[in-house]
Amino acid sequence: MGIMEVILDELKESNHHFLSWVGLRYEAGGIVEVQIRFRVNGEMGSDHEYADVNWDELGFRLMPTDYMYMMKCSQHDSFSEGQLTQYGNIELNASAGVLNYGQGLFEGLKAYRKINGGGLALFRPEENARRMQMGAERMCMPSPTVDQFLHAVKHTVLANKRWVPPPGKGSLYVRPLLLGSGPVLGLAPATEYLFLVYAAPVGNYFKEGLAPINLIIEEDTCRATPGGTGGVKTITNYAPVLKAQQEAKKKGFTDVLFLDSVNKIYLEEASSSNIFLVKNNLILTPKTGGTILEGITRASIIEIAGDLGHQVEERPVSVDDLVDADEVFCTGTAVVVAPVSSITYKDRRYSYNCGEHAVSRRLYKSLIAIQLGHVQDKKGWTIQIG
Repeated sequence: MGIMEVILDELKESNHHFLSWVGLRYEAGGIVEVQIRFRVNGEMGSDHEYADVNWDELGFRLMPTDYMYMMKCSQHDSFSEGQLTQYGNIELNASAGVLNYGQGLFEGLKAYRKINGGGLALFRPEENARRMQMGAERMCMPSPTVDQFLHAVKHTVLANKRWVPPPGKGSLYVRPLLLGSGPVLGLAPATEYLFLVYAAPVGNYFKEGLAPINLIIEEDTCRATPGGTGGVKTITNYAPVLKAQQEAKKKGFTDVLFLDSVNKIYLEEASSSNIFLVKNNLILTPKTGGTILEGITRASIIEIAGDLGHQVEERPVSVDDLVDADEVFCTGTAVVVAPVSSITYKDRRYSYNCGEHAVSRRLYKSLIAIQLGHVQDKKGWTIQIG
């Protein structure tokens, strides 16, 4: 019997359920080293505190990690127990509802490594869970409970703990997916559903980093229409903006700002972020009403701005409001708070304050301070997980 068979037999005899990984090192004479990795206290253990990554060069792109979480249920059932598995490809039927009819939702949230060895923390994950439930109802899908969602996210982060960047170097972006995975030919809800969570370490979303961005208002293409799905995070909301986004980037702009589809004069949101305007002490942001996603960062910034003494109004914001605005900035899980240097509309360029004392900078610092543990989280927004 070989050494590998002896090791595995010993594990079976001890009824050890926490085997995570086995590595072998060969030399000419055969196996000379065996490394075995176990889950510790139900979590995936690691030989190193950090993955071998240049944390100073993180962008916002996919960097495959170790594990993902999967859970399934049938159309008229409820999700029950899921499990961690190696990150990789998944198998879908060619007639899966998500492939044929776009029956799918996604979420985005981040895990942070807190300063001074304070462990890992998630930022308002229960809000992502509730938003997925709202979207699932709109898309005729069963959804995980809030507890199931949090359980899956926590386990995914802990299993990929070595991929969480050092404090101040970035975050672990967590992507929960809810997919109609069952086969369906005629237009109908899928027969089976897959809830999946994976993660990747990320830095700044825009190539400009923390530098101000430049937007152009899209006059022809609309992101959402009244009665549609603009207010939920369905996968079908995002591919349609790619053409306008690519055309904008060819012209040197960072992103696109979309208008309402009815009057074509009211600001809605950028490709993947909400928009804010600053006029003196007043902060304006478009009111959500079914066509604008209710961003979790958006809601957080509204509350922080009020705490800092600003008057915040959620109302229709027209392109005319851009003329005398002092500042403009975008918010979102990926972008956090991104100051806008200029917005171009009908070949006219409007410029805005982005200096060190800008309101957007103060809001950004206040939000990041809570997320990284620089200040006490009096709002209960962060969840410590390890």
